[in-house]
This record gives sequence, C-alpha cells and structure tokens, in this order.
Amino acid sequence: MSPASQLAAGRVPAAGGGPVPAGHPHGVRATARIRAAHNGRVTTLPQLHSDGPFHLRRVRTDGPAATVGIIGAMSAPLGGDRLTLDITAEDRAELEVTTAAATLALRGPTTDPATYDVRLTAGEHAHLRWLPQPLISAAGSNLRQTYTVELAASSRLVLREEQLLGRADEEPGHLVSRILVHRAGRPLLDQQTAYGVPEPGWDGPAVLNEHRVTGQLLLVDPRLDVRRDPVLLGKGTKEGCAILAPLAGGPALLATAVAPTTSTLRELLDEAHAHALAR
Repeated sequence: MSPASQLAAGRVPAAGGGPVPAGHPHGVRATARIRAAHNGRVTTLPQLHSDGPFHLRRVRTDGPAATVGIIGAMSAPLGGDRLTLDITAEDRAELEVTTAAATLALRGPTTDPATYDVRLTAGEHAHLRWLPQPLISAAGSNLRQTYTVELAASSRLVLREEQLLGRADEEPGHLVSRILVHRAGRPLLDQQTAYGVPEPGWDGPAVLNEHRVTGQLLLVDPRLDVRRDPVLLGKGTKEGCAILAPLAGGPALLATAVAPTTSTLRELLDEAHAHALAR
C-alpha cells in the first residue's frame, strides 16, 4: 500500500455517501501523472500513474487522440490534503482529460486549506484539452486550486473550469482559484478568483450578482481569429451570462460566465466555444 493510500485508509470512498471520518490530521499527499506521446500515427500513453484519490483510466476512442478519465477513489480534497495532477502532451500529441464525476471539496480534520494543483504542459503542435466535471465547494471547506500551464508556440489548449459554490440550501466554503499560463516562455494569463467567507463582496453585483455557479473557458490556438471586440452571451444577468474576450498576449480567447445552475453554465460555455471557433 502506498503512503497516500495508508493516509486515506480510514476515509469513506467517494461514492459511499456516508459521513467523512476524522482521517489523518496532516491530510493526504498524492501526485498523479499522465504523459501522452505521438508515435507517428496515434497518441499513446507511456505514463499513466494513479495515486491517492486519482484513479486514471484510458477511455477507448476511434480517432488518433487519447482520452483519459479520472475516477475519484476516495473523498477528496479535504482540509490539509496536498493533491497534484501533472499532465503532459508531448510534441504532436492530442490528449483529452476528463473526470467521471464532480470534485467535492469538503471540510477536513484540520482547518488548514487543501491544495489542488493541476499542471498542464503541451509541446509543439500538441493539442491538450482539460474538460473536468464541476468543482463543488461545500460548506466548511477550504481549498486553494491552481492551474499552472506551459504551452509551446504552436500548441493548442482548451481549459474549462466550472465551480458550484455550495450544495443545495447551503453556503459555500472558501475557494481560491488561480490560472497561470505561459506560452512560448512568455506570460499569457495570470488570474485569481476567490469566493466565500472571508472574501469581501464575493457574491455582490460586481462579482457573482448572487449567482452560485461560475466558470471559465480558455482557448489558445494559433489558428484563432482574435481580432474582435468582447462579446456578451446569454439572455441577461438573472438567467446567467458570459463574456468572451481576447487576451493581449497571444492567440487566445477567455470566456467567463455566471449562472443560476450548472446546466445553464455549461450551455453558456458551449455557446462561447462555438462562437470562438466561428469564422
């Protein structure tokens, strides 16, 4: 049994539905790794290393791309956990990574924040898609999530994040999320959002306007036409809306959305994606 498995031995499995036990006071340390390579015909997966709550499975596809699904093997992240996903698409590889279910951030046995670091690297002419299910910030949780992205000049990226702030009829926990992207060694995006107590004004009209679902879609592609003004999508602020805008540092578009439900948020981000690819 790995050290991460030993630390998590007392936890309820993610699908168990029972209360979260005391667990280990210092939390779980786990790093899962995915490495995709192109062999001249198709994308292969020379490294698929599961660890802690991350159980990695290759999903069968018909085309040359590779798809990996992440299945939660235990309740995570809890307070004090240190979780990392290290994902690399080497030159000319085409990789999509998804999750089988939503990620649920819960209160842990310690008041220390949990950290969830996603590291994405794409080589020359690689295409990397990070398309997880939503992250749910449950009451009492404390999570720091970070995306660190390194892109080559000719690589392509689709990064979608969706956040549900609190379950039904409950306040959210404290959630801080940062996206840091470099392209060809130069900064492209460095953005941080923070929700829940003690953040001031996080659900006010200037931020979420009392919505409890928010998300972003980042597209980086040398083929994108980014010579455009920002576009407002959706039916209005009460029903949810999104704005699609170009980034100054490269061929990239960023959509940011707020919505009353996760299904509405997904529709807004899908609409932004279609609009971005329209010629």
